[in-house]
Amino acid sequence: MVAVLALVTVTLAFAGVTAVSADSPPRPGTDDSDLDVNETATLWSKESNECLSDTEYEERYDEQRTAMQELGNCTDITFKEPPDTAERWTAYDYESLEGGNAETSIYPTHAELTDSVLIVDAHATTFSIQPSTRTHLDANETVHYIAPEGELRGFVDYRVRLDSNSSIQDHGIDEVRLLHDGDVVETTGGTQTPTFEYALDRGGPATLTLEADINARVERDRGNETEVITDQVTVSQDLDVEVYDLRASIYHASYPNGDSGVAIYQTQPWHGYTLSDDGEANVRGVWRYYTARDTNWDDLIHSSRDGQETIQSHALPVYVHAYPSELGPRSEPIRDGPDILEVWGTESSSPELSIHENVDIDVVSETYTRSSGLALRYDGIDRDAIRVDGIVRGVSAEIIEPDGGSEREIRGSDLSVEIIESNATAVTLQIELRDAETGAPIMLESPFDDPRFSLIGATSREGYITIDDQQVQTNTAGTAEITVHQPGIYTAEYHPGSWRSHNPAYIGDTATETWHPLATPTGWFTLLVDLIRYAIPFAVALYAAKRIGSFLKMRDTL
Repeated sequence: MVAVLALVTVTLAFAGVTAVSADSPPRPGTDDSDLDVNETATLWSKESNECLSDTEYEERYDEQRTAMQELGNCTDITFKEPPDTAERWTAYDYESLEGGNAETSIYPTHAELTDSVLIVDAHATTFSIQPSTRTHLDANETVHYIAPEGELRGFVDYRVRLDSNSSIQDHGIDEVRLLHDGDVVETTGGTQTPTFEYALDRGGPATLTLEADINARVERDRGNETEVITDQVTVSQDLDVEVYDLRASIYHASYPNGDSGVAIYQTQPWHGYTLSDDGEANVRGVWRYYTARDTNWDDLIHSSRDGQETIQSHALPVYVHAYPSELGPRSEPIRDGPDILEVWGTESSSPELSIHENVDIDVVSETYTRSSGLALRYDGIDRDAIRVDGIVRGVSAEIIEPDGGSEREIRGSDLSVEIIESNATAVTLQIELRDAETGAPIMLESPFDDPRFSLIGATSREGYITIDDQQVQTNTAGTAEITVHQPGIYTAEYHPGSWRSHNPAYIGDTATETWHPLATPTGWFTLLVDLIRYAIPFAVALYAAKRIGSFLKMRDTL
């Protein structure tokens, strides 16, 4: 992040247009905001990183800088949670935004201009909406999430068209309105810098509209008579946003050893979970944050009958940006914090291409999981203290109790393996899986695959057992069989389905059985037969060798 900018003079070479030099964004410590120099040093992530040495900085600005300023001068500073600096700066800087007069209209380069008979270069443009977060989901999608309750600041301006025979009798802004999907949220009187406090009652995609009515009355001299001309125009700008009304569904479970299980689902990106009353046990999501100005407001155009002048704007709205980081999700404390059992979500491409070229951050460079839920296990979860915080500052989720209740029972399982049939070349192993508490068999096969089962009332239990690099599932009696041909130690392991979708649910278990042909009478008999069978040729050869040796000795004697 560049926290310090040199004074730059830019000349725009088109008719009637000039530019003036300015230190914009302002150098930390040169403004009158309530942000200190270290906080303002973090604001400007879209500035190029000059990375001046201390000597170069002091020679250029004749002052020393803090360590945070030096860091911000060389790189972009990111945050573990949405900072409040963007909102505080924007509220302060908005006070410096001033409109023109009847002869001059001031507007940013992206303003949607409207001309009519008397009113020219009229516009209503949103300056900022806070709290909010611009979220880089992937290379093609950046969503502007706004808090359900917040503040929108706007800018309205125009000029009146006059000729040499005309004079202005009256002009002004009659009314400014904020609309949500076409419905009026709030209305204020005529002002060039309207501010609206809003509270929206539903989440999801929305269109906010800033709308203003502007009027003008001009008297025109036509020699022997005077003509009065009136004009009225309505100008507006739409802002497409996503109202960040975070809601979370939660499921609880208790493990036989006393650990707690919790699964949390939410459809929108989330910042983190707090699991204990003291806040020490928590899980941080994949998102990290940086702040950057809205570059649409870098320049303001002053338009009059004599032409246009472009100046650097000193009113710079700053927004929080969220991006997927290499660091998440992870639990804290790192060593003995909650165990992340499972992550649900959508595989998304890296959003690197959607991020400004001057922003240098640790964004994921490959596909990542945009998580919509986590399953956790921990021995210190406080159910009453669970909180789900959002990626928009100040927004926490409403915890929703799902239909059918949120409690899940987790029981132990008993897995056993025994040899039920064997011969010298193979053995059949029977695997049995039962409820450790009740002794009831645990069936893993889907009942829908068996025509004897009716779909009404039948439930399917996910999970499987691994043994000898194979997966097997138990039948209604809780058993399964497998035949193996190689001697060795065979370990069966039960991999239960998620406790989030089963009640009761089970924890896994293992069991081991050893097989070798010599471990059975048949094996010993087969071994004896094989020894005799393989020994006969050697015995015959040995007998023949002895006979030949005897014959040769007899010849030597003769």
